Amino acid sequence: MTITLTKAQARKIILHAAGLSKRAPFGKGREAVYKCIDHLGFVQVDTNYTVERAHHHTIASRVPDYKLEWLDELQGDGRVFEFFTSDSGYIPMHEFRFSLPVMQGFAAARKPLTPAEISLMNKVLDRIAREGPLMVKDFENDRQEASAGWWDWRPSKMAIERLYLDGRLMNTRKPNFQKVYDLPRNMIPTDIDTAMPTPEEFARQVIRRALRSMGIAYAKEMAWRARFVKGHLVRKEVEKMVAEGEICQVAIEGLKGPLYMLPAYKGKKIELSGDAFILSPFDPLNVFRHRLRDFFDFDYQIECFVPEPKRKYGYFSLPILVGDRFVARMDAKADRKQRELIVHNLHFESIKLTQAMPVKISDAIKDFAKFNQCGTVSFSRSNNKPALKTIQKRLAG
Repeated sequence: MTITLTKAQARKIILHAAGLSKRAPFGKGREAVYKCIDHLGFVQVDTNYTVERAHHHTIASRVPDYKLEWLDELQGDGRVFEFFTSDSGYIPMHEFRFSLPVMQGFAAARKPLTPAEISLMNKVLDRIAREGPLMVKDFENDRQEASAGWWDWRPSKMAIERLYLDGRLMNTRKPNFQKVYDLPRNMIPTDIDTAMPTPEEFARQVIRRALRSMGIAYAKEMAWRARFVKGHLVRKEVEKMVAEGEICQVAIEGLKGPLYMLPAYKGKKIELSGDAFILSPFDPLNVFRHRLRDFFDFDYQIECFVPEPKRKYGYFSLPILVGDRFVARMDAKADRKQRELIVHNLHFESIKLTQAMPVKISDAIKDFAKFNQCGTVSFSRSNNKPALKTIQKRLAG
């Protein structure tokens, strides 16, 4: 049986699943950070430091009193770990076993190693076993020739990265974002299940996890979460789970199906608070750009990957969501020395703003500046001067 939804109904489900239907859906404090990660299943890591990094930004959007050290503490306590699903990110430790097929996939995909490469990897493992956690810089510079570019890593770094990807090393991070590597036996709590899941178990976990955080999704979007596992069974298991009633098939006006959701959302009443959220480009809501177009009529692209002459909105444009509409995008940079959030461009979308929207956006900008350890906010330009004036007046008040 196919459930038919309007786009407005679908948006509510998607936002509720993403933890963006209201402020602080997981509560406050360090435990709320764990609940957030456990619900989303995966919080993507990104190195860009124009504003606070993506993993911290994603959590702060859902945990208003978030402190950066809480994520490190949760990892130190063995409750979360960093590894890959579709990308690199933080994952609940109790789901560690479902990272094993990904590790196996990385190992199977690599080219055959030379005896020298295998020997170096064994030496790295032996040294970490004897000395404890180490960083790449703790290993000698074993480069024989000058570097040919960014990804031309020296042999010891390459050895460490291979060991990390195939699961023989794990990592934490220092406050400056540098990785520290250790053996899994020192990082995985003894009560964690480390048995390799069957292909069917893995596929079903991917499906459940994707729908829990996305609300509504295509099979191809769920399969993306398993992209490093060759021959995964996600699409086949979707069909079986529909037949078994564990997931529902959905039809949405104007969109080509089939789409899927969890039965818990059938007839569920969801109220949106109408709060404003300034989101990371790597927020779970923004990962699939076609979803933003399909469900929110929002055409978005992060332009740090676009040549400067072709940028329309700015280097690091942040989507601003109010209720169930993307109303603006803010190209911003945190000047940490001057403690100033510099808004290069506050661009409003072609929609009618309510009186409440600029007020809510100004409150969100104020919170975002504080999160980025900035005491002041400056604006260079905007395509809506009245709205900008309202925001500036409220920030000055």
